[in-house]
Amino acid sequence: MSDDEEIEVLGLLDDDVAREILIQTSNRPMSADALSTHCNVSPPTIYRRINQLHEYELLEEQQQIDTDGHHYKTYVACLERISVELKDGGMTVEIRRVEENVADRFTRLFEEL
Repeated sequence: MSDDEEIEVLGLLDDDVAREILIQTSNRPMSADALSTHCNVSPPTIYRRINQLHEYELLEEQQQIDTDGHHYKTYVACLERISVELKDGGMTVEIRRVEENVADRFTRLFEEL
């Protein structure tokens, strides 16, 4: 990740809605509608933040299938930790994402088919 991208991620995390999305989706996958209701913001705002978080791989999209055959997307946080280190006149940002084990990844891929 470039220095500019690191700064953009830090700026994104300064946003209340983006932080609330990450917090809520760290507990369980949530749809955009549920996030909009929970965060008390409009769906377009939720989708903008979802797109930004997804762009930096802080949020993962999952496909869910209803019992009636319809499908919809849910989102789950991929962020585990961000650390910022100031040292020797420079700044280092380290982003640690949640690692999915091979079995979970295979199951998720199979379910998406």
